[in-house]
Amino acid sequence: MNYFELFLLSVGLCFDTFAVSLTGGICTKERLSVSRKVRIVLCFAVFQAGFALAGWLLGVSVMSYISRIDHWIAFVLLAYIGVKMIVEGCGGGKGDEDCGRMSLADNRQLVLLSVATSIDAVAVGISLAVVDIAVAKALSGLAMVFAVTAAASAAGLSGGRRLGIKFGEKSEIAGGVILICIGIKILLEHLF
Repeated sequence: MNYFELFLLSVGLCFDTFAVSLTGGICTKERLSVSRKVRIVLCFAVFQAGFALAGWLLGVSVMSYISRIDHWIAFVLLAYIGVKMIVEGCGGGKGDEDCGRMSLADNRQLVLLSVATSIDAVAVGISLAVVDIAVAKALSGLAMVFAVTAAASAAGLSGGRRLGIKFGEKSEIAGGVILICIGIKILLEHLF
């Protein structure tokens, strides 16, 4: 896996955060201060990168047991996540009726949403371990996950209602397609 593929993996992984940040930008009624926006962006990015790191560490620890089927594991995990994102993206977005229950200004909701959008990162971290990339490259990949997620969250918050309505569902579908394509590539590299 090269650095461009790691970047694409980071982009594919952050679409949930982008969609939630867009919705949060729409649903958060009060004006957010700069420090609150930074806190929101960092919360999403830290959880996403942290969960990916946890998955990578878990994957490295079990590597000797799964090396013969590692490419299949990576493919299945990425395909599962990708299909899940596509299905969720096709299922319809949040409307105004859901806004009353969501506010990124609420710390509890922010942490819960950060965790929810980051759970898939564990599987991505495991897939990084099973493709057996170098530690430095894996750490670079985790840094990319952090940076791209932070950028996606900031863009989502800034985009607000206009972009959320126009691209919200499509962004999750695009992220799912990217993850599936990376999974297929990993599988084909190991089979041929």
